[in-house]
Amino acid sequence: MNNVVVKRLPVETGTSGWEAISRRSFPVRTLDGTVSADWLIIGAGFAGLSAARRLSQLRPGDKIVVLEASEVGKGTSGRNSGYMIDVPHNLSSSEYSSGDADASRLEMAQNRSAIAFAIQVAADYGMSRETFDPAGKVNAAATARGMKLNLSFGESLKAAGETHTFLDAAQMREITGSGYYLGGLYTPGAVLIQPADYIRGFAAGLSHQIDVFERSPVTSLKRETGTWKAVSPRGTVTAPKVIVGVNGHIDDFGYYTRRLMHIFAYASMTAPFPADDFGRKVSGQDRWALLPADAMGATVRKITSAGQSRIAIRTKYTYDTAITLSDRRMAKMAEEHRRSLDARFPELAGIRFEHSWAGRLCLSLNHVPAFGEIEEGLFSACCENGLGTVKSTLAGMMAAELATETTSRHLEQYMDHPEPSRLPPEPLAWLGINAVIRLQELRAGREG
Repeated sequence: MNNVVVKRLPVETGTSGWEAISRRSFPVRTLDGTVSADWLIIGAGFAGLSAARRLSQLRPGDKIVVLEASEVGKGTSGRNSGYMIDVPHNLSSSEYSSGDADASRLEMAQNRSAIAFAIQVAADYGMSRETFDPAGKVNAAATARGMKLNLSFGESLKAAGETHTFLDAAQMREITGSGYYLGGLYTPGAVLIQPADYIRGFAAGLSHQIDVFERSPVTSLKRETGTWKAVSPRGTVTAPKVIVGVNGHIDDFGYYTRRLMHIFAYASMTAPFPADDFGRKVSGQDRWALLPADAMGATVRKITSAGQSRIAIRTKYTYDTAITLSDRRMAKMAEEHRRSLDARFPELAGIRFEHSWAGRLCLSLNHVPAFGEIEEGLFSACCENGLGTVKSTLAGMMAAELATETTSRHLEQYMDHPEPSRLPPEPLAWLGINAVIRLQELRAGREG
């Protein structure tokens, strides 16, 4: 396939609260005219920007161009919950261990390599603690089953020699101000980011070395005489090598067809409320971050800046083949978020949600990435299988090394996986995957 017509362009539902409270520091540049480059990267998210930075390290004199269909920070990269997590995390199993001990150790090593890369990005580009905070995170349990899951998780961490701390209900209340949780499990290796700020700060820092063109979607790709040509509405880019970092949208380019699951995750963020004595009494410390003990439960974060606090909550998932969502769907999910937040923080029931949004995850049935050289000179760094902040960072780094024929132990290990498994035909896939999601959400119970 040397002539690719892109079937669909990204569409986002709702305004991410992270984007809404973020401020960009550089102007939007749109591709206009014909540009020749040594490297073209499609997508300015975690994968694309990480690939661009790694390329600039490996090929410092080369011309690198990044094309972004929307604007930096407005797409999937600015719509997650903002956790960069080192310990194994598998959404498809609803638990936090993705394999045996050796597989878990390898995954942790890979995740930590990506986090170390991000730490250097944050340092080099002067990101604040509000944007990039290596504070760790808590797996919060609200049920007896959640407590058992945390205990099992802790045993796995102990066997691997990993630092962790169990928290009781009183400690959880001290952190969150809520009596909802029975206990928690703290691990120190996670970094908490303001995802839209991080991606925008990343792009701003890179813009001194590379060209980032926004509002410049790729509508077709064609290879002629050893060079790829990407067509956008107002211009073209030609380059001998292309890295595609568009997550699940890679199947809209005609690759990995019927092998990727597009899962929508739904989130809401409150309006600001004063970080005064009352605010701290009912919602605890100024900043905290909770993952659910059951991975299908609710992810909850509190942030505070300039004397104002907000709480963001993410819960509920759906599998869809379309990329647009109805207002009715979004209203229903916002109601679920309201129920979940009020159960945890009844004193905040009067604080409205200011933003509700959906973001797309990309999973494969066998939990492997869509990664590698898919055509001569065309490389995929897609399908993060949840935890996209870290997994996509790693995929971008590895794609740059693969494309430059750089030898590394991390790349050899990362390449050691099969192709994503084929999905059942529709509507069987839709029925089956959504049934599994619903069952897992029901099993999560009060964790959701």
